Amino acid sequence: MNKESRIYIAGHRGLVGSAIVRNLEQKGYKNLIVRTHAQVDLIDQHSVASFFQEVKPEYVFLAAAKVGGIMANNTYRAQFIYENLQIQNNLIHQSYLNKVSKLLFLGSSCVYPKNAPQPMHEDCLMSSELEYTNEPYAIAKIAGMKMCESYNLQYGTNFISVMPTNLYGYNDNYHLDNSHVLPALIRKIHLSKCLERGDIDGIRSDIARYGSNKVDGKSSEDEILGYLKLHGISLSEQQGSSQVKLELWGSGKPLREFLWSDDMADACVFLMENLDFKDLKSGFEISGKNEIRNCHINIGTGKEVTIGDLALLIKNIVGFKGELVFDTTKPDGTPRKLLDVSKLESLGWKSKMDLPQGIERIYQQY
Repeated sequence: MNKESRIYIAGHRGLVGSAIVRNLEQKGYKNLIVRTHAQVDLIDQHSVASFFQEVKPEYVFLAAAKVGGIMANNTYRAQFIYENLQIQNNLIHQSYLNKVSKLLFLGSSCVYPKNAPQPMHEDCLMSSELEYTNEPYAIAKIAGMKMCESYNLQYGTNFISVMPTNLYGYNDNYHLDNSHVLPALIRKIHLSKCLERGDIDGIRSDIARYGSNKVDGKSSEDEILGYLKLHGISLSEQQGSSQVKLELWGSGKPLREFLWSDDMADACVFLMENLDFKDLKSGFEISGKNEIRNCHINIGTGKEVTIGDLALLIKNIVGFKGELVFDTTKPDGTPRKLLDVSKLESLGWKSKMDLPQGIERIYQQY
């Protein structure tokens, strides 16, 4: 890429896409192409085809996706597989038809098997069964990776795939019905702190800003307390005084790795600037056949934390003094998801932001 290249960032308003836009702008790229959903419906084949024929981007960051946490993944299984497949199919195929110089496809660490050896190397892909709750999303992302790989092998395209670990950062989604674990914890613990202070107006303001399917800023106090209780936030009587209790899904024991979204964006731009598919492909013999596979690259920190310790860290940063309780009747998801980032680090890139500092930054913004 050069500073005048026509670069399309699909999903520029989201956590991932907005971080990529910031990184490109900071590095002096001047010809960035973005479109809202109202301008280009990425699920619609004809809409995407018309856009590519009109704009003719030279480089594409495919950061658009339907995403969510464990509850959303398990609830909207059909939507997660259908919408993500449609988006990927349209953007990857049109990139081929319109001779895009290079495309970067963003997958997810959930593509790896539930019980993959830790840390998870790129070669773990499709070695055993997926975790059930996010299986449709993972299958869609695997299909996108294999589509890039297959187009490269058949058509000679230059499409690369990266697998980021769990991301957090600016422009995250805090909606409690479909957010990921870290932003969900920030919001729940913030609301718990508001309730602890008796700050109902603060809770109303939060609901008005970050959304809810059940109540709004004009709802009664009883309705708001009912909404909080639905998400595990309640007042409990202990030794004659009231204390706020926050109940969280699962045991708190699963281990997760978290990457600052701006670090992820920096890695993506680094790879687009310095790496091609021909640098990644490696052949090996199986039953006398030469096979090329697993050419993607993990992006992560190489560090992990339990969900329980993450909750305590956020609790301390937010200043909530109440009780955290874990509901072991609810699913934990994958027990451990640590990426092997040795391939990326061998290329000369490492993450910079540590977790406590990153959480403090986004809580200040929140």
